[in-house]
Amino acid sequence: MNTAQSTEREIAASLLKIGAVALRPHEPFTWTSGIKSPIYCDNRLTMSHPEIRDAIAEAFADKIRSEYPQTEVVAGTATAGIPHAAWVAQKLGLPMIYVRDKAKGHGKQNQIEGALAAGQKVIVIEDLISTGGSSLKAALAVNEAGGQALGVLAIFSYQLDKGIQAFAEAGIPLDTLTNYSRLLEVAVEQGAIAQNDLELLRSWREDPASYGV
Repeated sequence: MNTAQSTEREIAASLLKIGAVALRPHEPFTWTSGIKSPIYCDNRLTMSHPEIRDAIAEAFADKIRSEYPQTEVVAGTATAGIPHAAWVAQKLGLPMIYVRDKAKGHGKQNQIEGALAAGQKVIVIEDLISTGGSSLKAALAVNEAGGQALGVLAIFSYQLDKGIQAFAEAGIPLDTLTNYSRLLEVAVEQGAIAQNDLELLRSWREDPASYGV
């Protein structure tokens, strides 16, 4: 097992341990979009666990050091990506900014808070990737403001085809610390889900619109 796979497994195990990820193959959750899902992810819970949030920040920092060494600014997506971006920026000794979903309706009407100079290379930190819409919006906002978004890094991805395709079409690299496939592996090993539920859970990622219908 290589280092990346080991990190994916460790973070997946941590998310399961603190209940940041819940799996209910036979009683699916309903997302805001109406999609039925056997998984619910709330990575905000990691903020309350110092050892886990530090492991996540260090994993992000390692990935930036090795794959995006040209990074000059760390950006967090509002709101869930902000604390993680702050911890990562501190570890790397880099400036930090955050990106709102849309510009404020008052004051300076900023969409980006913090100092971003023209041409600065930016990594965007997100907590979760589903369809990729909000994360891509943040990365494109950085570009529109004169920066250069090198890519988006997230704690977890559902690995939905729609999200993967959206990033590919936008030409924005996406990388995550762990993902749905790795989570299922760890969950089965820990007894959090039954082996015979694996195919059902995998079918959701392949066709989420049909799950639970």
